[in-house]
Amino acid sequence: MATLTLLHARLLVTILLFFGALSIWGFVSYLRSDGISGSYRGALAIGELLMIAEFLLGLTLYLGGDRPYRASIHILYGIVAVITLPGTFAYTRGRDGRWEQLIYVTVCLFLCGIALRSLTTGRLIQP
Repeated sequence: MATLTLLHARLLVTILLFFGALSIWGFVSYLRSDGISGSYRGALAIGELLMIAEFLLGLTLYLGGDRPYRASIHILYGIVAVITLPGTFAYTRGRDGRWEQLIYVTVCLFLCGIALRSLTTGRLIQP
């Protein structure tokens, strides 16, 4: 389980950096008066897949008996992280204009915050 725990922690750092990069990319596009490109939308899909993988790793650890320090909050952060991008896509109705670009930048920054908070609630309780 120690390997899965390490993978779970490192994948969270990857998600934090990935969504940080998406925030910068999206904001530069917004400043250039561009909408959401196909490449950006694809990167958002990759980010969602990373979060689903992180959630499944966390679920595997939880079912295996590993409990984070503040389990209920940590689980809430995981659920919110997984549903945020699909919820944003539904909210924007798939549009790809400049305003929607700014919405996705804000959502990516929010997901960075969720990742940071997850790091602080994810320390394991030592048996």
